[in-house]
Amino acid sequence: MGLDRSGRLLAALSVAPALAVAGWLLAGLPLLLLGRFAPLPAVLLGLPVAALLCWAGTRRLGKAIEATPRQVAGVVAVAVASGVFNVVMHSEQIIVRRDPATYAQYAAWLAGHGSLPIPAQVEAFGGADPALVFKSVGFYQVDGGLVPQFMPGPPLLFAAGDWLGVPFAVPGVLGALAVLTVGGVVARLAGARWAVPASAVFAVSLPILYTSRTTFSEIPSLILLFGGLALTHDALSQPGVPARAGLALGGHLRGGLGWGRGLLAGLVFGLAVLVRVDGLRDVLPVLAFAGLLIAMRRFARPQGALGLPLLAGLVVGAGLGMLAAYVLSRPYLTYLSSSLDPLLLICAAVLALTAAGTAAAPLVTRIRLPAWAPAAGAGLVVLIMVGLYARPWLQTVTRHPTTPDDQRTATMIAQTQEVNGLPIDGERLYFENSLHWVIWYVGLPVVVLATVAAVVLVRGLLRNGRPFEWLLPLAVVGWTTVTTLVRPEITPDHPWAARRLVPVVIPGLILLASYALAWLRGQARLRDVSGGRGAAWLRRPSVRRWGMALAVLVVLAPPAVVSIGTAFTPVERGEGAAVAAMCAKLPRNGSVLIVERVTGDRFTQVLRGMCGLPAAQVARAEGWDIAPAEKVRHLIGRVRAAGRVPVVLGAEEDQVSLYGPATQVMRLVTRQDERALVDAPDGTWSLRINAWMALP
Repeated sequence: MGLDRSGRLLAALSVAPALAVAGWLLAGLPLLLLGRFAPLPAVLLGLPVAALLCWAGTRRLGKAIEATPRQVAGVVAVAVASGVFNVVMHSEQIIVRRDPATYAQYAAWLAGHGSLPIPAQVEAFGGADPALVFKSVGFYQVDGGLVPQFMPGPPLLFAAGDWLGVPFAVPGVLGALAVLTVGGVVARLAGARWAVPASAVFAVSLPILYTSRTTFSEIPSLILLFGGLALTHDALSQPGVPARAGLALGGHLRGGLGWGRGLLAGLVFGLAVLVRVDGLRDVLPVLAFAGLLIAMRRFARPQGALGLPLLAGLVVGAGLGMLAAYVLSRPYLTYLSSSLDPLLLICAAVLALTAAGTAAAPLVTRIRLPAWAPAAGAGLVVLIMVGLYARPWLQTVTRHPTTPDDQRTATMIAQTQEVNGLPIDGERLYFENSLHWVIWYVGLPVVVLATVAAVVLVRGLLRNGRPFEWLLPLAVVGWTTVTTLVRPEITPDHPWAARRLVPVVIPGLILLASYALAWLRGQARLRDVSGGRGAAWLRRPSVRRWGMALAVLVVLAPPAVVSIGTAFTPVERGEGAAVAAMCAKLPRNGSVLIVERVTGDRFTQVLRGMCGLPAAQVARAEGWDIAPAEKVRHLIGRVRAAGRVPVVLGAEEDQVSLYGPATQVMRLVTRQDERALVDAPDGTWSLRINAWMALP
């Protein structure tokens, strides 16, 4: 296989994951909105759409990558090894404690019922009653039904695993596809020589392992964002073909093929919003870039023809995401309003500025940057990185609790501080350490190399607009990295908080570090050719070989060492079997009344979605964890009157024995993630989950 064929294969393999995910989401969302998301229609519609997008996005690829067969095989091998390892070490987070279990329950409901909202089944409790509480962690009560908290994109993907009987395998498969995607982007922008080591560094980084083992949204988001970068690069690299009608800007132009690839790139970018609301922020640079391309079209620049399709695809994809959020996740948008409203204003401002800049393109082109602008831009990059690194010595980020959610977060942080032997201050958020989080997980060499690459690229783009193919990747990586590190907006225990770094920050810095290695190697070769100092020893092939091997080792070792402490310990294993055993012990015609707060948080939707039983919490007084006995007895009578068997559920025997003979229905001993606040996690903690049942 020659370089061209190998390069085309790697280019196709690395965009296929994003195109397949996009196709499945495009088919699944309408079915869900219609209440018809079931295996047969999803497969009959989703597979052809995914195949069509893969065909459209990979046919007649230009010379986007120069790769050898060994390099292609290396990237594929890393991806496969990553997928197998993470499937074997998968987590089983289905008892609702944090977001992965919410996603898992969301996916399980879609797999079994294919529609929203989730019925509260008030009739199974004798009708509505103020003592009945149907909402729980991750599920909002709205108009007699329940709405899951998050965006529907990830559950639409994870539901396929439930249909196939392998619900815990899908995250590992998506993680492997993410490795392929990142390797392909590195090969395009830094060279295929660096794709294998970059893929390996990415695959062994702890946050990637962590989010590739359970039902998080970050890996699907990464696939779409970096798949969009790869598709945009391919569209810009498309060889000139005869212009089609309406696209002529000179003799030759990237015609219908490149136009279609630009549309696909925008669509893939936009669908990141269907996966995570944060995707709106991540794709803002794509909006500005599309405006730049439209402006370039006015000056007969061939790349400009991609502006309109890129913008159209972005609007369609993001529009579908926002439509899904409004129709299916409106309470979630209300919950996020304090951060979402400013983000929407920023989006509107960027849109207005982009439109104004495009309209005023002839005037803008007359502006000439001063001679000092490239150096100033490079200096600003260094200043930002130094400021983020020094931030812990200059700032302590805190937040005074103003809402019940804030208060719960502060309580959890204080409890974690106590366990970690730290001063107790629940208002601390530890966001000032965000760049140090990155250094924990990818190592200082990667961060330094990425900074060097950003300096070189910013300087070149401000000087002469080159390399132009780096403009969008640098904008996406730079914008999202800085905004994420300034305000991670997540509970700061690790590895939990590390998920914020997954969609863009970690793969983006690895991409930049790979470019820095390629640039440094190029500088060494230039010195060799010009006979500069030290050129004699650089001419030796062995020196260059060992130098490259050493560079790879320096960037690979730190993340691998940090990951060792947790990589071989799966967490929350046994939850699937424990839930199945609990469901088997419950009467089939039962209506479950949960009398204890934590049990209600964990099991209300599990009982409803996996056991197939109506479930509700009994209302508690403010500040109390146990429901009043008189309310429980009142509801027991209502359930009996409805012709069903009342089931009382709690965490301890004495919480349910008031109402009848107590039976333990769950006794799970497993491992959970560590909660580290000031250093990288290096182990796991024990976890015990008990549940007791009484049949009054």
